[in-house]
Amino acid sequence: MQYKILIVDDDLVIIEAARRILQDEYKVASAISGETAFQILDQMTPDLILLDINMPDMDGFEVLAQLKKRKDTKGIPVIFLTGVQGPETETRALEAGAEDFVSKPFTASVLKRRIMHCIQIRSYQKYLETMVSAQTEAIINREKQVGMIQEEMIKAMANIIESRDGSTGGHVKRTSKYVELLVNVLRKEGYAPMELTEYYAEMLCRAAYMHDVGKINVDDEILRKPGRFTPEEYQKMKSHAAKGGDIIRKTMSEIDDQGYVSIAADVATHHHERWDGTGYPAGLSGGQIPLGARIMALADVFDALTSVRCYKKGMTEDEAFSLMEKEAGKQFDPELIAIMMANKNVFSEQLHEFMREWENSGSRTEEEQRKEMIS
Repeated sequence: MQYKILIVDDDLVIIEAARRILQDEYKVASAISGETAFQILDQMTPDLILLDINMPDMDGFEVLAQLKKRKDTKGIPVIFLTGVQGPETETRALEAGAEDFVSKPFTASVLKRRIMHCIQIRSYQKYLETMVSAQTEAIINREKQVGMIQEEMIKAMANIIESRDGSTGGHVKRTSKYVELLVNVLRKEGYAPMELTEYYAEMLCRAAYMHDVGKINVDDEILRKPGRFTPEEYQKMKSHAAKGGDIIRKTMSEIDDQGYVSIAADVATHHHERWDGTGYPAGLSGGQIPLGARIMALADVFDALTSVRCYKKGMTEDEAFSLMEKEAGKQFDPELIAIMMANKNVFSEQLHEFMREWENSGSRTEEEQRKEMIS
C-alpha cells in the first residue's frame, strides 16, 4: 500500500524539495494555500498532511482548526513545517492538534522519519478503532439478543398467566393496545411533554405486556376463583404487583437499557395504586404514582370492565366509561381520565375491533359471541 501525503505550503521551492524526497515512497499532492488544500481534500483523503504555518490569507493554525471541525478530515495527522523555531511555536503547534513539528530547512532523513512515525501511529490507531468498533458491535448485538430472550421469557410468563387467571383470553394484547392508544392521544394533546417523551412512550408500550407478570406467583385457585376473595386470598392476590416488579428487575438485570427495565418494573409494581392513595402495594397517591402506571391503570380497568371473565359478563363501553369517569380523582388521575373521556371514540372503535376478532374466532356462533362480550 502506498500512502498519500498532501503538502500545503505557499513556497514552491519547499513543495518541490519535499516532493523529491517523498515521491519514491508516497503518492504526493500539493497545494499553495489553505483554500486550495480544502479543494483537494474534497476529492481525496490523504494519510498525512505536511502543513506550513506562515501562509497568507489562512495560516497553518487556521487550516488545522478547519481540518479538526470537518468529520472527514479531523483524524488526518498533521505535521507542521515552519522556519520559525523556538519552544513557543512548537508548543502552540502541538496544542493546536499537530502530531509533530519539522523545522525548515529540513533534511530528507528527518522528514522521512517523522512522516513514517506519524503514519505508523495513525495506522495503529485505526486498527485499534476498527477492533474496538467490531468488539462494541458484537457486545451490543449480544446484549440485544440477551435482552430479547429475557423479554420473550417474561412475555411467555404473561401468556401462561393469562391462560390461568380465568379471563376470556387476549387481556395482555388488549391492554397493551389500549396503552398505545392512550399514549398517542396524550402526546397529541401535549400532555407532560418533558416526561412522556418519544422514548418513554415506546418503552411504556413494550412494558404494558408485562404488567401482570407477578401473577405467576399466585395460586390457580385464587386466580380462577369466581366469587369474592377472603381477606387472606385478597392479600395473596395483591402481592402480584410487587412481585411483578421484582421479577422484571431480576430477570432483565442484564439488559443494557435499564431505562426500559425501570419503566416496566414501575408499571408492574404500581398499576394498582390509586390517585387517592388507597391502592397497593405502596399506597402512593397523585403524582407519586409513576406516569406509566397511571396510564396502565386506565387501560387495565377499561379492559377488565368490558371483557368476559370466569366470574362476570362484560360491560358495554358506555357503561365502562361512565363508571371510570366517576372514579376521577379517586382511583384515576383526573387529568388522564378527562383526556381519555374526550377521546372515547378511539377506545370504542378499538373495543369493537377486538369484538370482531372474537366473533371471527369460530369457537361460537356470532350471536353467542356478541352476547358473551357485551351482555
